[in-house]
Amino acid sequence: MGQAPSSPADSTTRDTALWLWPPDFVDCDITADLPDDCLAHIFQFLTAGDRKRCSLVSKRWLLVDGQNRHRLSLAAKAEILPFLPSIFTRFDSVTKLALRCDRNSFSLSDEAFAMVSTRCSNLTRVKLRGCREITDLGMESFARNCKSLKKLSCGSCDFGARGLNAVLEHCKVLEELSVKRIRGIHETAEAVKLHSSSSLRSICLKELVNGQVFESLVASRTLKKLRIIRCLGNWDKVLQVNGDGNSSLTEIHLERLQVSDFGLSAISKCRKLETLHIVKTPECSNSGLVCVVERCRLLRKLHIDGWRTKRIGDEGLMALSIHCLLLQELVLIGVDATHTSLSPIASNCKKLERLALCGSGAIGDVEMACIAEKCVALRKFCIKGCPITDVGIKALALGCPNLVKLKVKKCIVVTGDVREWLRERRRTLVVSMDGDETKGPVMVSEHGGRGLETVVEEVLTPVADGGGDAELAGGGGGGRLAMLKTKLLASKNFVAFTLRRWLQSEATGST
Repeated sequence: MGQAPSSPADSTTRDTALWLWPPDFVDCDITADLPDDCLAHIFQFLTAGDRKRCSLVSKRWLLVDGQNRHRLSLAAKAEILPFLPSIFTRFDSVTKLALRCDRNSFSLSDEAFAMVSTRCSNLTRVKLRGCREITDLGMESFARNCKSLKKLSCGSCDFGARGLNAVLEHCKVLEELSVKRIRGIHETAEAVKLHSSSSLRSICLKELVNGQVFESLVASRTLKKLRIIRCLGNWDKVLQVNGDGNSSLTEIHLERLQVSDFGLSAISKCRKLETLHIVKTPECSNSGLVCVVERCRLLRKLHIDGWRTKRIGDEGLMALSIHCLLLQELVLIGVDATHTSLSPIASNCKKLERLALCGSGAIGDVEMACIAEKCVALRKFCIKGCPITDVGIKALALGCPNLVKLKVKKCIVVTGDVREWLRERRRTLVVSMDGDETKGPVMVSEHGGRGLETVVEEVLTPVADGGGDAELAGGGGGGRLAMLKTKLLASKNFVAFTLRRWLQSEATGST
């Protein structure tokens, strides 16, 4: 269905193909007459690897490309310090910078980081990973020089609250802040304070020892997105700072936290809330969920991972079906939802388009039939690790007229026969099931990765011209077409591999 990304060997093929050109043509620079602006526009259509290779062709290409490179990622090791002036002479328009250092090396120091901020004062996005030699002093120098910063993401660094306070003080237009595994945020750390003129919109706190020092940021009236993941300590009191009803939060993600129904009660006062993720928070129960859905009636996306604690079930979901009629996406993992709650959800939530049910022993064919009958707007459905059978899958296919994608995983009672049945009844449906690795072509997933899925397509009937191709319109043509596509993909890969090997052997022989 999609095109596979180019392999590294493709560049070798392109380079070797230059032998086919006359020597005098290869030595001629046909871009010499092009203006710099035009040449820079051409470079924007090249991949990162091609641009690096082009920078080795001529000094002009290097400078033209460098002046238009707004993104830069560096291995932030200490030994790079002598080369920083020349690097930022070439890349003098950088607005997005990433500095990464592995755990076995010394990273850039405060002096080097201050030099970077001086040469790149127009930075709007910065990502720091493993820069353990940067302290609070380095962050203060950086904040004074880069006042246009809008997004900061730092992970596995050693600076603390003092450095972050400097960023919040000087970077008035900062909108997104992500803090992960910052060792300077310890039990005795000072509070991270937000100034009244701040424009902060999004906060992500992950794996912090004393993340409660960010309490004033959570209470910001401008904050719209809040993500707290695997942070130690009790978070009920932090969430209660939004309890006055004036919060602008529209998205909250809580994962593996010590938060109880008191915290959910505080969240319920965020009347503009549209997206809520409650993932593996064992102290949350039906009472807290009911409190949220009764007040947050604009809720569109709800993800619950009950961790099989059985504290959230039909009671909370029944309240969801009554109050959250705008719901578009529902994901239930380890939640024992039955026909009692799924039936009113399917009946009342008319806009429900995406539904996922995973790891529940209470969901069977009865619940599948209920979804098939009442979820008219459903487009994507995923079920995993539930005791359903082929009967439930067939019921879903016969209902849900707008369904375009079906994913069935680890449902051990479901057999492979239902796949062929789906081919005949729902030919435009994209189906992903266990065992598809050997029965379907390779597709490119929505997130850019390569996933194996069975593609069930509708074969259009060709015009009757007496040719042999007309047999593709028959009932068994879909299977033959899928087999033909698989063979074509395999033969294409084999030919490409053989061609690369031949070109490489020719190159070795000529030298």
